[in-house]
Amino acid sequence: MSLTTVQQGMIGTQSSIPMTYGNLGAGDASIMKNRIINGAMVISQRGTSSVTTAINGGNTYVSCDRWAYQASQASKFSIQQNAGSITPPVGFTNYLGITSLSAYTVTSGDYFNIIQCIEGYNVADLAYGTASAKTITLSFWVYSSLTGSFGGALSNNSANRSYPFLYTVSSANTWTQVSITIPGDTTGTWLTNNGNGMYVFFGLGMGSGASGTAGSWQAGNYQSATGAVSVVGTNGATWYLTGVQLEVGSSATGFEYVNYQTSLANCQRYYQQIGSGMFIGSSSTTSVVGAIPFFTQMRATPTASLSGVMNVTDNSANYTQSSATINTNYMQSNGGALDLGGFSGITGFRPYWYASANSSNRFFNFSAEL
Repeated sequence: MSLTTVQQGMIGTQSSIPMTYGNLGAGDASIMKNRIINGAMVISQRGTSSVTTAINGGNTYVSCDRWAYQASQASKFSIQQNAGSITPPVGFTNYLGITSLSAYTVTSGDYFNIIQCIEGYNVADLAYGTASAKTITLSFWVYSSLTGSFGGALSNNSANRSYPFLYTVSSANTWTQVSITIPGDTTGTWLTNNGNGMYVFFGLGMGSGASGTAGSWQAGNYQSATGAVSVVGTNGATWYLTGVQLEVGSSATGFEYVNYQTSLANCQRYYQQIGSGMFIGSSSTTSVVGAIPFFTQMRATPTASLSGVMNVTDNSANYTQSSATINTNYMQSNGGALDLGGFSGITGFRPYWYASANSSNRFFNFSAEL
C-alpha cells in the first residue's frame, strides 16, 4: 500500500489518504462505474406511450432506451415509461413500468423478461472467462403489487454461462432497494468487442426450462431463478424498475448519475431518431437521396426504417411517398447515404428537403441495438 497526501486549503492542513492502485478500475473508478446505460430510465427516444408487447424471436426495445422485452407468448404485458404515474424513489424522476394483461400459467418453455444487453467493450475489464474475473454487484429499485421472491440472471452472449439470482419484495406497492453481489465467472467465452458482452435479465414469469438454481454460475441458458414469482400469472399485476446499476466490487455504492446529454449520446450509439431539416436531392423522378450524419457514431452499421411515409419539398410543392420505402446500401456506422423511393411528380436532379409539415411524428429510425 502506498500513500498520497492531499493539502487542504491555505492553512497547511494535510491528510494522508491510503490508495491501493490496484483498485482503480476495480470498483473505485470515477468513470463508467455503472455498466448499465439509462439505468435511471430518463431517455425515451421511442416515446413514452404504453405499448402492448407481442411475441418475438428476439429483443423488442421498449419506451426506455436500451431496455428490451422478450416473450414466448403475445400480448401478455403493457410496458411504459412511468406507467401508473406513481412517485419514484428519492433521487429519480422516471421508471420503467410493466403491467400484466392476463393471468397466464407459464409452461416449461415459456419466458417473459426485461433485459439489457451490455456491449463487450463496456465489460471487457471484468476479465470474465479468466482466472482474474472480478466480483460485481447489481443494484436497483423495484416496486411491485406482488410480494415474494422474484428472479433474474446474468449470462454471456453464447447463453451457456448463467448466474440466476433471487431477490425479495416484502411490501407490496413500496419501492424496495435491492443489491446482489455476484462472483466473477472464470469459465466460458465472454465477448470483449462491440458484440453482446453480457445479458442482464429481470424475470417476469419463467418456465422451468429457462430457470436455474439461484446463487452460482452454471452451464446453461437461464434467465431467472427457480421458485421466482410469476408476474404474468396475475392479471393486472404491476412491476416497476429504476436506478439499475452494475458495478465492480462486492457491495453497492451510490447510483452514478449521468448528465442528460451524456446519457442521450450513450443511448444514441444504439438507436437514433432523425427528423426534419435534412437536405436531400432527387436521383430520378421517383426517388430522392440524402446524406445522413449521425448524432454520434453507432455501435455498428444500423438498420433503417421509417415511422411512416415521408414528405419532401422543393419549396413550391410537397411530395409524399406512396409507401414507406428506404434503401441504405451505402450506410455506415457514422452515417452515409439513404435512398427514399415511391415518389411521383418530382423532377430528376433537383434539390429537395425533407418536410414534416404534414406530420410531426415522421422519423428516420436507425438501430444498431444488440
